[in-house]
Amino acid sequence: MRNTFGTRLTVTLFGESHGPEIGCILDGLKPGLPVDLARITDLLARRRPAGPTATARVEPDPFRIVSGVYQGRTTGTPLCILIPNTQAESGEYRGLADTPRPGHADYTGFVKYQGFADPRGGGHFSGRLTAPLVAAAGIVLPALEARGIRIGTHLARCGGIPDRSFSDLPVDLAALACAPFPVLDPERGSAMREAILAAAEAGDSVGGVLETAVTGLPAGLGEPWFDTVEGLLSHALFSIPAVKGVAFGDGFALADLRGTQADDPFRMDGGRIVTEANHNGGVNGGITNGMPLVFRTAVKPTPTIRTPRRTVSLASRSDTEITVQGRHDPAIAPRAAIVQTAVTALVVCDLLTEAEG
Repeated sequence: MRNTFGTRLTVTLFGESHGPEIGCILDGLKPGLPVDLARITDLLARRRPAGPTATARVEPDPFRIVSGVYQGRTTGTPLCILIPNTQAESGEYRGLADTPRPGHADYTGFVKYQGFADPRGGGHFSGRLTAPLVAAAGIVLPALEARGIRIGTHLARCGGIPDRSFSDLPVDLAALACAPFPVLDPERGSAMREAILAAAEAGDSVGGVLETAVTGLPAGLGEPWFDTVEGLLSHALFSIPAVKGVAFGDGFALADLRGTQADDPFRMDGGRIVTEANHNGGVNGGITNGMPLVFRTAVKPTPTIRTPRRTVSLASRSDTEITVQGRHDPAIAPRAAIVQTAVTALVVCDLLTEAEG
């Protein structure tokens, strides 16, 4: 039962949705990295729910760094971040311990942990635990940006409404860094919000697609076969609750192309080797080729909805029905955008640490 990810730079998650605190431990950080507390605060705010399109559980997230930092810089020893849970309302879950919610980890967690798992709010499986991941990214993102690496994620589609595609990546990534809603086209973002609200009013939810771009990566990161860039990123991305699919570059659309259309011809550009297209998303043979790393994830609709759902009683082994109340996101994809950026940053840092020390 392992809750640690990474090779040279590792992150360990701990805590439960309704426990006293959640947090993470980062191990393998280089000593001397500046720690910007304001940057961590800003990233956590971007993950925080806001308005009627998100859950009413709004945690202020007053994080504490309790080890691994001295006089504003990393020491090189394990860095521990703690975030208190202050807005949990566990009473909403008393009736659910015996009736697992469809689409959630209630049943699988019950089986794996032999009935001893904390079921409140999803326990250790809750999306609440993405907050420490975002806080951890607040440590490593400035280090990546200092060497010219930029990461950004937008809501490529939500509720059937598409955003525009990435075009001018430096401009788009800079805009996403301060966008109140993670889209490139604000008008389409407004249409997405309307679709989310319509689903919420109907007691339902919607899913979405997130697209991430990483610029400034050197060529040569990753390994062939079992530790490919795609493989490591997919491993981490599937840890984000509700992510059910990952595709790099043109992804499944490549299956409908011919080889003459799908390859990315090389050319010289001011002494630098680049490709004329980026159908493969910046990766060849599992290794970065120096072009922008681009991938998408599919985020399923939030499974906790007010509409009555069929389930079972674990105690009586009989069929039954539940109606879940409480505070839940009618669409988790918008808030997951910064989480995807955070997870990507942690994987990229691990790849760089493995390659360069």
